[in-house]
Amino acid sequence: MSRVGRLPIEIPNGVKFDVTPDNVVTVKGPKGELVKQMHKDINMAVENNAIVVTRPSDTAQHRALHGLTRALVNNMVVGVTEGYQKTLQLVGVGYRAQKKGAGLVLNLGYSHPVEIDAVKGVEFEVPEATKVVVKGIDKELVGSVAANIRVWRKPEPYKGKGIKYENEVIRRKEGKSGK
Repeated sequence: MSRVGRLPIEIPNGVKFDVTPDNVVTVKGPKGELVKQMHKDINMAVENNAIVVTRPSDTAQHRALHGLTRALVNNMVVGVTEGYQKTLQLVGVGYRAQKKGAGLVLNLGYSHPVEIDAVKGVEFEVPEATKVVVKGIDKELVGSVAANIRVWRKPEPYKGKGIKYENEVIRRKEGKSGK
């Protein structure tokens, strides 16, 4: 049995879970609503105020889908109750961020400012000039938007300049002198 897939998902108060016969999962909660199509072979049911995910057989594909589906449904439940956030730090002289409407404007050492457009379902916060917080209820979307922002200036290994995740460790290299 899958270690992840066999665990039941507790349904918190204020969350509604619904699954259609063709495995379209809908989760509604205080922060919003998420809808996702799951694989047709995996079964989901509500038992004792918890979601139980089961698989029809022990084939390799069904074992892989079992844990995946359970993790995706759990991420949906957590997203509509607590939400997700990724924090990015801008490291470098003159690197800064500011909100412009619902989007972002980043100064990253280029000859022009980089404008990041707002994405539906994701909101940006700039608590400091060198810190950007990406928030939303869809874990996949929040991670994707944060990664797309980070692509503009990945951290380099010599001085550590660039856009990095809050608790990311940059492996530093020695310079040419090798002292």
